[in-house]
Amino acid sequence: MKNEMCSSSSTPLPLSNEYPSPFPDQVLENVLENVLCFLTSRRDRNAASLVCKSWYRVEADTRSDLFIGNCYAISPARTARRFKIVKSIVLKGKPRFADFDLMPPNWVAHFTPWVNTLSKTYPLLEKVCLKRMSITDDDLALLAHSFANFTELALGYCDGFGTSGLALVVSKCRNLKVLDLVESDVADDEVDWISFFPDQETCLESLVFDCVECPINFDALEKLVARSPSLKKLKLNRNVSIWQLHRLMVKAPQLTHLGTGSFSATDIAEGQNEQEPDYESAFAACKSLVCLSGFREIVPDYLPAIYPVCANLTSLNFSYANITAEQLKPIISCCHKLQTFWTLDSICDEGLQAVAATCKDLQEIRVFPVEAREDTEGPVSEIGLQAISEGCRKLQSILYFCQRMTNAAVIAMSKNCPDLVVFRLCIMGRHMPDHVTGEPMDEGFGAIVMNCKKLTRLAVSGLLTDTAFGYIGKFGKLVRTLSVAFAGDSDMGLKYVLEGCPKLQKLEIRDSPFGDAALHSGLHHYYNMRFLWMSSCRLTRQGCQVIARAVPRMIVEVIRSEDANEMDNHVEILYMYRSLEGPRSDAPKNVTIL
Repeated sequence: MKNEMCSSSSTPLPLSNEYPSPFPDQVLENVLENVLCFLTSRRDRNAASLVCKSWYRVEADTRSDLFIGNCYAISPARTARRFKIVKSIVLKGKPRFADFDLMPPNWVAHFTPWVNTLSKTYPLLEKVCLKRMSITDDDLALLAHSFANFTELALGYCDGFGTSGLALVVSKCRNLKVLDLVESDVADDEVDWISFFPDQETCLESLVFDCVECPINFDALEKLVARSPSLKKLKLNRNVSIWQLHRLMVKAPQLTHLGTGSFSATDIAEGQNEQEPDYESAFAACKSLVCLSGFREIVPDYLPAIYPVCANLTSLNFSYANITAEQLKPIISCCHKLQTFWTLDSICDEGLQAVAATCKDLQEIRVFPVEAREDTEGPVSEIGLQAISEGCRKLQSILYFCQRMTNAAVIAMSKNCPDLVVFRLCIMGRHMPDHVTGEPMDEGFGAIVMNCKKLTRLAVSGLLTDTAFGYIGKFGKLVRTLSVAFAGDSDMGLKYVLEGCPKLQKLEIRDSPFGDAALHSGLHHYYNMRFLWMSSCRLTRQGCQVIARAVPRMIVEVIRSEDANEMDNHVEILYMYRSLEGPRSDAPKNVTIL
């Protein structure tokens, strides 16, 4: 036996080229394809694609959902060459500051080149989500005619299209499940687009058109709702009265998300001298309703109608409802399951205290101003902020507009709500200090980045010195999005951030004293960022030119007003972003690409 073993061990091993590997590349790639199918996070898939060429190829061949955060970062042609089986695409255009009229309206972000490529390359495309894109009715027509299995269209903050384009989509896309129009500018082409939906039973699950200003054919809408048994989300525009809302709710008691429209009676309805419907019973019948919004032209006397659903709500949006604390209290006192709450500051600190007393599971709150003015005292303050922090310990996200604040209240929030992921405090008065001590707001924001270890998005305002930015650079290691307004002492403030925040992806700065030296301090990091926006700072054309030469794959756009001199050395707006394609060809005359 021993000799046999020795004999066996002495036999020369075969050369590798005589016996091919039992796991050839094709087998390994097949295994990898099956593994990658379980990766749904785009960040995980991006990481997988960077492992090696083989992983890069297999990841591209198996990715069906695309997210493109900037339509100019990659061309439609390059996208089509890399990804073969796309069924869903999310595409973003203009930067967020376009929402505040801080960009020229002709800056563009056309969907046309994208839809032309999508229609030729991806016949199985089912879902398109566009944000801040310029879309034409012809684009929508091509979309409607190109994809037999198209099911979802979501247009957020888009413009350029009208009701005739919508009519084409709803008539041709027979399998449409989702049509969501969110804060988009829809032109009135005097086309009755609602009546273009198919006459038979539809697949519709979500219909959102609260941003559409033109009147709609209510009879057609009522019939559409009646023949859409799968409809779960319905958000109506301000032209739908509470009388009409009642009729729709009776037809669709299965709704889970409802945007109420005007939440007031029309003149026609009021003039009919008919007995008003039992609105409360209609709401009571909607046993599955968990999300309520709308209230575009609210008559507070109708608010008791929603009492029956309050106990089940997880989301309540009063951001269009100019109501008082007294009108809010009976509603909010029943909302024990509420996780998301948006409101106007008309509810005052007293209303926020009522929210804090009841909504112990609250995870997100946004408080918007009725009037965004700097010269008023304002109805909400540090009192409301501190109440929320003490009562809503599970809070993860807050957007809070106010005219005055204290460091003590912000510090209290950092300690009471350590799970904060998003903290956006917008003190509307410029360079406003702690209104009690007169000190800068440095320590408050410093406490937020120190104590909230999960923080990824931060918006700062008020009187801030370089000390605050030093805190952000030292402790804000997970911050991905930073917004700065009317803040800072010198270039050192921005330098602290750019050198200290390794995860920073989006940086938005307006009306702050940062110049060329601050801009140049981020040269090492710009390739890792999605974009940098600086408006009304202290940048010069030469300083921006240095960046353009040093980081050639960053597109450096200098944007000026229509009447500004093209050769003016002062830079009004700098917008800088990554791109694989080089400078775009559709920039308007008031945009110079360095």
